[in-house]
Amino acid sequence: MDKVKMDICVIGAGSGGLSVAAGAAQMGASVILIEKDRMGGDCLNTGCVPSKALLASAKRANAFRDAPDFGIATQEPNIDFERIHKHVHNVINRIAPNDSVERFESLGVKVLRATATFKDNKTILAGNCEIQARRIVVATGSRAVIPPILGLDKIPYLTNETIFDLTECPEHLIIIGGGPIGCEMGEAYRLLGAKVTILEQAKILPKDEPELVDILRQRLIEHGIDLFEDSQVIRTEKADDGSLHVHIEKNGKPLLIKGSHILAATGRQTNIDLLNLENASVEFTQRGITTDNRLRSVSNKRVFAIGDVAGNYQFTHAANYHAGIALRNILFALPAKANYSALPWVTYTELELAHVGLTESDAKAQGIKHKVFFWSFEENDRAQAEHATDGKMKLITGPKGAILGCSIIGKSAGELILPWCLAIQEKLKISSMARVIAPYPTLSEASKRLAGSYYTKALFSNKTKQVVRWIQRLLP
Repeated sequence: MDKVKMDICVIGAGSGGLSVAAGAAQMGASVILIEKDRMGGDCLNTGCVPSKALLASAKRANAFRDAPDFGIATQEPNIDFERIHKHVHNVINRIAPNDSVERFESLGVKVLRATATFKDNKTILAGNCEIQARRIVVATGSRAVIPPILGLDKIPYLTNETIFDLTECPEHLIIIGGGPIGCEMGEAYRLLGAKVTILEQAKILPKDEPELVDILRQRLIEHGIDLFEDSQVIRTEKADDGSLHVHIEKNGKPLLIKGSHILAATGRQTNIDLLNLENASVEFTQRGITTDNRLRSVSNKRVFAIGDVAGNYQFTHAANYHAGIALRNILFALPAKANYSALPWVTYTELELAHVGLTESDAKAQGIKHKVFFWSFEENDRAQAEHATDGKMKLITGPKGAILGCSIIGKSAGELILPWCLAIQEKLKISSMARVIAPYPTLSEASKRLAGSYYTKALFSNKTKQVVRWIQRLLP
């Protein structure tokens, strides 16, 4: 067995692991990167990239249906699903060279394609190599949870790892789970012509502001999605005619839903089962490796956990943020700590739903004195010009105009959330957003108007009117 000594051993070549490996190698550390599957991880191959490519096709198809609102006569789009499949995988292939073995070896990273396991608190076994490293970064990501539904293991079903291999549009896609993946895939396939049913045991998107989720819920229903919330899936089976049956219970009544495909979208579980973490005295739970706020294992300070395996926010941008925290700690011995107060998330349905900071329920739970403000896209001239008025912003402010949180539903909400991320990160007051000069006409002007609404009550009060009249009498 080959014995290798390195400054840093990175396990997992997803977004976070790649960021650590590239950054550390380019700044002079010796790095080995271990990956047992595909470079780029879930995000590139079965997650963010293919899902957004598929949604892009779906939104283009829907633009044909909306064209008459702009005075353009069209017909129902002719959807070639095989070409959509090629489009999705072409996008993956165009990005893949950035994450390839060749690129990382050119940066000075030693790449090993193997399964990694801990031998002891500073030694990793992978393939025919025994690797000793000063610091070990675990970035093994997560995979789809398979719900313990009676009969599911006896029928064909899809997860995010297999759904993008479809070359034909499902006749009827039944989605179990109403989180971001379920809602995104449900709308994508519905807009591309499939009949879609979404089953959720509670409410869809429970972490988001309920008033904004209501708008998205209505849009999903308007698009023809059959949405069953507060429903319990009892069992599944495959019928003699090849159709898939899902038995559910809603309001105490049994219902049968027949479909052609089933997608399991009930959450994620971390990939830690093959690591033999016990050998390295690394504490973990089902959520992932237990870390301190510097992303170090609480029981083995040589080991860092980043991305999904760190057990908190399962987003690609969180993994990349973690990578920066880990690099500062490992390379420069700086006590950098993770701070999630300005970490955003977005659900990329046709009406995008974006959030950063505290929700109203968060503020209430923490006992923070706060105010709530709304601004409708109907008040935005660009939204009117583009028939994109089905949107709303919600702002949470604290004492003295502190910006605590913002949520947006509507066209390009994922793009519109960025200035609010900056405002929360830099602890800006609401006055900073209200004073900014926004280009007209843009959707981003809505953020300025939302911020300005903080002052509306005081600005147009009787007291202000009295002051203005008094000043006018004093003027020559």
